[in-house]
Amino acid sequence: MCDKQASSVRQDLRARSELPKHQGMEKIGIIGGGAWGTALAIVARRAGREVVLWAHEDDVVASINTNRENVSYLPGVTLDAGIKATGSLAEAVSADAVILAAPSQHLRSLCEQAAPAWRRKVPAVICAKGIEQRTGLLMGEVVADVLPQAPITILSGPTFAAEVAADLPTALTLAAESTRLRQRLSDALATPTFRIYSSDDPIGAQVGGAVKNVLAIACGIVVGRRFGDNTRAAIMTRGLAEITRLGLAKGANMETLMGLTGVGDLILTCHSMKSRNFSLGVELGQGRDAADVLSERTSVAEGVFSASSVTQLAGRLGVDMPICLAVDAVLNHGLDLDVAISALMARPMKSESVTAG
Repeated sequence: MCDKQASSVRQDLRARSELPKHQGMEKIGIIGGGAWGTALAIVARRAGREVVLWAHEDDVVASINTNRENVSYLPGVTLDAGIKATGSLAEAVSADAVILAAPSQHLRSLCEQAAPAWRRKVPAVICAKGIEQRTGLLMGEVVADVLPQAPITILSGPTFAAEVAADLPTALTLAAESTRLRQRLSDALATPTFRIYSSDDPIGAQVGGAVKNVLAIACGIVVGRRFGDNTRAAIMTRGLAEITRLGLAKGANMETLMGLTGVGDLILTCHSMKSRNFSLGVELGQGRDAADVLSERTSVAEGVFSASSVTQLAGRLGVDMPICLAVDAVLNHGLDLDVAISALMARPMKSESVTAG
């Protein structure tokens, strides 16, 4: 992306992130009743906010409202009575800020359904990590397309929902062009154990979160194949170079990619079976078929979808991302895993730099 294009994107995001001086942050709406949406509802309630959580499934809504527990996605965690679940998107967006925690490939549709009830200047706090398959747009670009009345912010970082729900110390990044909007949202959501760092680079915050899911699958394959820690370290390091190349091409700042939403999220996701993407990769590495693994799960492994959208976006921008390309080829184009691994190992050994392929 040229300087002029990057400047235009930043100016557009800045215009969208202006917040009226009179607007408070007492009521938080959340779209997405999975583990992460539920954990964020717990955080917002701990911070003293009134919380309305939208879930697609009627049984999830009933479980939260009747039993104070999301049995399907976050079992064993008691939810405060101040968290109300609803099946009405209009009710969820009738808030001072709305957190978008639904799977990335469903985000456009949900925002379209919510748009008629979304009040002007109510911020969209995007937590979905991915790139839209059909368009190659980042989640912030998708929301801006559907909800031009909503200031855009990105909340991202190295987080597992169960640990956040358990009130374990967590640090993540809130990215928006407007300093004032970042401060208001941070004040509304931060707690002593849920630390929010500020960033003016929403593009970088999104690229790191999307690409790391694909790299986590690659690292899982390494573990499943018992290639050892050396190999995993190599995949993570060269994968970080891929994140950086794509981020810079989209206009991100290098500092962001080296922070919580880049390196931090990559480290977490590539080292734990709590990661849906990493655990999927482990099973692939052990010889299982991706379709069989995914059919057994209720939660979404975003890297499966992001593998194709990341590589398509990289192709349009002329960015070399061989690890992501290999994962996409295995998941979506039927390439034999051993052939993909051999092809990666046969690549020329170039200079170790961000710009090198």
